[in-house]
Amino acid sequence: MKTPRTASRKSVREHIRRYRASGGADGHQWKGAPTLLLTTIGARSGQPHTVPLIYGRRDDGAYLVVASYGGAARHPQWYRNLCVRPQAQIQVFAEIIDVEARTAGPDEKPALWERMAALWPPYNLYQAHTGRDIPVVALRARN
Repeated sequence: MKTPRTASRKSVREHIRRYRASGGADGHQWKGAPTLLLTTIGARSGQPHTVPLIYGRRDDGAYLVVASYGGAARHPQWYRNLCVRPQAQIQVFAEIIDVEARTAGPDEKPALWERMAALWPPYNLYQAHTGRDIPVVALRARN
């Protein structure tokens, strides 16, 4: 089976530019799903990296993102960055929030996966196309 394609780097850069310039008014909705901007610090480079991601919310208010990488065989770089340095920053509309990332454990993941797949049904297809377990990550505001 063919792996789903991910967005081009140029289209991602343009999405980020529009989102930042408009305070999320242009770019918060992407193909009907809400998006945020996640900025991680590179595990090797130490440089900030920003990606737009579809997000949901957990009942306790934490933001949820899925490390799908379109069903690729490896985790996306932003997830690998969070595994090394879980402190990150998100932008939701114009609000900038410092967050701490935590991968959902096996007891909580099924319900969170269901919530995220309801927002973006292709997540189920992505999981079917890869041998890896696609993580769901909770991003909780740091005080």
